[in-house]
Amino acid sequence: MVQSIDRAMSIISVLVSDDSKAHWSISEIADQTALPLSTVHRLISTMMQHGLIMQVPETKQYKLGYTWMEIGLGLVDKIDTRAVARSVMEKLAAEVQETVYLSFPHGTSSIVLERVESPTSVRIIDNLGERIPLHIGAPNKTILANMDPADAKDMVEELITEPEAQQELLKRLPAIKQNGYAVSYGEKTEGTASIAVPIIGYNHQVVGALSIGVPSYRINEDRLAFLIEKAKQAASDIQHRIGGLA
Repeated sequence: MVQSIDRAMSIISVLVSDDSKAHWSISEIADQTALPLSTVHRLISTMMQHGLIMQVPETKQYKLGYTWMEIGLGLVDKIDTRAVARSVMEKLAAEVQETVYLSFPHGTSSIVLERVESPTSVRIIDNLGERIPLHIGAPNKTILANMDPADAKDMVEELITEPEAQQELLKRLPAIKQNGYAVSYGEKTEGTASIAVPIIGYNHQVVGALSIGVPSYRINEDRLAFLIEKAKQAASDIQHRIGGLA
């Protein structure tokens, strides 16, 4: 497996090695990589199935596929949003004295990509890079609620096996979207609460969620209202900066 990945990447490296050369023949790729022609053909065929390499019909030569562009643009969107969000998150954490998170959807999970810790000694900490199934926690529910309803339904049905639990969550999503926030208690970690709002980017697409993690004992009605309002303000600021909804 590792050898195949190394060889595949050597082929990709050849395809991007010369800015003046847009297309490569299979024999040229084999020469540049010092791989057997049969091996190059097999690897290229596999990568073509995933859109990583494409063949020019007229010449039968090869070039990079559009999947790399999709991956690159997706990463740029996330990195830019993360960089923009950091200063807003720092201000929010100072105002609410709690830990603030930025999560991005990835398949049927979300990934915690940024965190600004609470200045207090008692705080909620989720690990950066942690993957959390999309049906668990307030941040993920705000993401689901702002997705295309058909896509959200497919994900909920994939993640939750019990039909009643599926329907219960699906019924909650429209209200979450309308209210503009979600609140969860102890869904991931006992004794904690999470207040989350969606981040809506270009073309009204949900790109992530901003959330505040709080020990449950610090939550009361007035405190909850305050945190929801501050989270909404911060998310609106981020959206404005990335060219999304204000």
